Amino acid sequence: MITPAYVQAMAAYNRWQNRNLYGAADRLSDEERKAPRGAFFGSIHGTLNHLLWGDQIWMSRFAGTPAPKAASIVLSVGQHEDWAELGRERAAFDETIMGWADRLDAGWLRGDLTWFSGAAGREITKPRALLVAHMFNHQTHHRGQVHCMLTQCGLKPGDTDMPLMPR
Repeated sequence: MITPAYVQAMAAYNRWQNRNLYGAADRLSDEERKAPRGAFFGSIHGTLNHLLWGDQIWMSRFAGTPAPKAASIVLSVGQHEDWAELGRERAAFDETIMGWADRLDAGWLRGDLTWFSGAAGREITKPRALLVAHMFNHQTHHRGQVHCMLTQCGLKPGDTDMPLMPR
């Protein structure tokens, strides 16, 4: 389904796009970043918090990294109240994802993963390759929401097209 090369490309894309969005959001005040904007996770700040939380929960399942500070999806929006702290945590975790992707073994992708899903309230088993693809899809989904909110604030984030990603 997917290969380590695909995972490495998506990890690099994730890091590139997070730098893009955080760079644009840096131009807003804290009040503007935390303002309710009608997104599923409310604000730019809340959505970016949730996105980091999602990456952390999946990587804790994939690679045994520490679980996120927030105990649930609902609490994920407030995991890091301070913008600078959120940015530092995001940048550091992007490097964690990059390192994992660089060491990923193709055989690991062919197996299944069983975990307890707090969202579903039960244990689930799915193919690892599907779940890794889901993690990257989840990132893109919520970054799209943030991109829209930033655009509504009058900002113009940089390119998002994968073929334009610097190598």
